[in-house]
Amino acid sequence: MSLLKLLLGRRLASDEQASHKISLFSGLPALGLDGLSSAAYGPEAALAILLPLGAAGLAYIGPITLVILALLGILYISYRQTIAAYPVNGGSYTVAKENLGVWASLLAAAALMIDYILTVAVGISAGVAAMVSAFPALQHYTVVLCLVVLALITMVNLRGTAEAGVAFALPTYVFIVSLITVLAIGVVRSVLAHGHPAPNVAPAPIGAATTTVGLWLLLRSFASGCTAMTGVEAVSNGVSAFKEPRVQNAHRTLTAIVGILAILLGGIAYLARAYGIAAMDQNNPGYQSVLSQLVGAIVGRGWFYYITMASVLAVLCLSANTSFVDFPRLCRLIAKDDFLPVYFAAIGRRLVYSTGVLFLAAAAGFLLVGFKGITDDLIPLYAVGAFLAFTLSQAGMVMHWRKRLNGTGGSGGEQSRGSAHLKLWINGIGAVATACALSIILIAKFSQGAWITILTIPILLTLFQLVHHHYKLVESAIQCDHCLDLRRNEPPFVLVPVRGWTRPLNKALRLAVSISPDVIGVHLSNLEGDAAEDEAQQMRKEWAVRVEAPARAAGVPAPRLELVQTPYREFVRPMIEQIDRIKAKCPHRLIAVILPELIEKSWLESLLHLHRAMHLRIGLRKRKDLRVVVLDLPWFVEIPHQVSARNHVDAPPANSDAVAALAPSADAGAVGS
Repeated sequence: MSLLKLLLGRRLASDEQASHKISLFSGLPALGLDGLSSAAYGPEAALAILLPLGAAGLAYIGPITLVILALLGILYISYRQTIAAYPVNGGSYTVAKENLGVWASLLAAAALMIDYILTVAVGISAGVAAMVSAFPALQHYTVVLCLVVLALITMVNLRGTAEAGVAFALPTYVFIVSLITVLAIGVVRSVLAHGHPAPNVAPAPIGAATTTVGLWLLLRSFASGCTAMTGVEAVSNGVSAFKEPRVQNAHRTLTAIVGILAILLGGIAYLARAYGIAAMDQNNPGYQSVLSQLVGAIVGRGWFYYITMASVLAVLCLSANTSFVDFPRLCRLIAKDDFLPVYFAAIGRRLVYSTGVLFLAAAAGFLLVGFKGITDDLIPLYAVGAFLAFTLSQAGMVMHWRKRLNGTGGSGGEQSRGSAHLKLWINGIGAVATACALSIILIAKFSQGAWITILTIPILLTLFQLVHHHYKLVESAIQCDHCLDLRRNEPPFVLVPVRGWTRPLNKALRLAVSISPDVIGVHLSNLEGDAAEDEAQQMRKEWAVRVEAPARAAGVPAPRLELVQTPYREFVRPMIEQIDRIKAKCPHRLIAVILPELIEKSWLESLLHLHRAMHLRIGLRKRKDLRVVVLDLPWFVEIPHQVSARNHVDAPPANSDAVAALAPSADAGAVGS
């Protein structure tokens, strides 16, 4: 069994795709981890901005969370409509392309690609931060741990979406059950204690206030807290991954994700204030995440704490899986429209778009190393892409419903128009709300790092256009508007470089004679600079016996031999000049150059040869001559005793005195030697 098969599993056939689709059970881990895990770092990001207010800042986390939950509800209703309207793929790229135009769709694509890459980096860094909270001794290995987790998630996703969903199901459901249980216990204790419960483990002390509350500070906190909604669009982007009934399964998964996320966000915000828990600086020794402090305060540092924190760690790290499901599918759509290289649309051995998976892993790894795996440093880059995609998707859906309204008529039209009007207003409210949130995020996070995201988007748009321009040039260059023209279909002139009489040359001449009566062998004399004076005479004599005589006996035109002097021991230039002379004599015929070339068994053996055939091939291609056809004729090197009777056609005629009299050439070999 090969290592690749051991790691990734057997190769899957195309007709097995249906059996590898996901349902609600596997869809929640596959597409919901991004949204669910954001409950671990979204509230903490908002609390980190409120830290200068001291303990007074906790009073504002509740109202900020309520605004976030209201926006989450708007997005939920909007994306349910998007999934129903685009049951194959309801992502921002598709919606924008069909309703807002190509440039809007490319802007959405760039935003989503950045968002998915950051989702991987932020999720893994937050997961490792949770691990460091439980085991502070690991803080020095943050980057290494991030890269190890990234490698494991990448390998699992290369095995397939369905397998990733099943593999991640256990930690996902343990996370949901354990964290909701902790929050439920905390809420009950808080209610019984009239909002002032006693913690089992005291949270870290909150520093004194260093500033007063202001609108700008609250807006910045809201902008950071909005990172909790970045995974909402994942289901609409991955509708094609669901089993039938596709829309129903997608709706159920979206409902489960948003419902659980709302419970987690609301519970964390309420209990953070009740227990007096604030964010800590991740760079400082003894760092504890908000969730670690909260779980410890509610249930202590016993076995349930470690189970809960282990599930938080797992889900945070595995939240990258959502991007690994959606990012390759997005890249496939872009590639099919010729804005990304075509191999992004190629399906790998396990029915996944392997190029997209590997590219995402490489980009996220670069970010993790560049930002040293620190979540707080990555958060300012986050959410810009997601909310830009949200806005474009909602605006696209507004145009979608307007088109439906303009085209509605006939019986039953009033009911249909009323439904379309309602949906238009819902998506319109969603577009305005997300646009306002995007504006706040851009302003609040610009100086903290959001400018990097803003700068990256036009770079990606330029890349899209360059790739598209290339494919358009190729298409126009190879497009043929006329039918096959056989009026002047003369066989080509065939040139074969000749060094000495060898098996590769024998094979090349047999091929040449089979495709054209005009075959020329070109021998470059004195190529090494120290050849004998009678080299040309010896070559002519050998050619007459080895080539011309057998050709006449077979009743076919004999290949001609042309001897070319090489005073400067060049190989490529004299061959090209010979081709040009033939082109000048026959301006309407193709020139085929057959290059016999040795193929060694290892790269080490290949270092022992000059590879003249390769240099000639490169030289001919650089000329971009449409009349010249290059045919590679590989000859695989074998140990002499392994050469079997299948090569008997290469042997000289039996009892041939003329052949026996010819001594083998000292430098006999293929062109490539």
